[in-house]
Amino acid sequence: MIFEEKEMYIGDMHIMLRNARTEDAASLIAYLKKTAGETPYLIRNPEEVSVTMESEINFIKCKEEAKDELMLLAFCNGKHVGNCSLMAMGNYQRYAHRCSVAIALYQEYCGRGIGTVMMETVLQVAKELGYEQAELEVAASNKNAIALYKKMGFQVYGTFPNNMKYQDGTYVDCHWMMKKL
Repeated sequence: MIFEEKEMYIGDMHIMLRNARTEDAASLIAYLKKTAGETPYLIRNPEEVSVTMESEINFIKCKEEAKDELMLLAFCNGKHVGNCSLMAMGNYQRYAHRCSVAIALYQEYCGRGIGTVMMETVLQVAKELGYEQAELEVAASNKNAIALYKKMGFQVYGTFPNNMKYQDGTYVDCHWMMKKL
């Protein structure tokens, strides 16, 4: 979907939120690779990011054309700093009330309020689109993300044991969280 740009200040930071555009493809691929290496909480390692320009452009076009999905980008003082996505759970009537949300920021921008603004925006869009509940998955050890989600009204409804396995052979559980809209 196309999202009308939204601008605000958080302290001295000029924040602009907008939907992803095809001209963002290269920076979004770089973002995927960098954020995957900055934290153990995302689903892939940097070397597993194999997205091509063509596939990223097609992905962005699909998000722009979707009536019930959004890929929201945040810019701080003109620099891309993170993404927050809203995705349908499927094309089935029985799932039409549910959506999935996900967020990631460059580590240097975490803890500054940008994630809160992005999540508030995506959850408001979800509500306006008629979704009744938002869901997400989060590593059980990702205390900062869990604190953000709880602040936004999400609750833990289940845990997936050994959800991710790291290269060193250790595992991490993930929580399934949900919020009624």
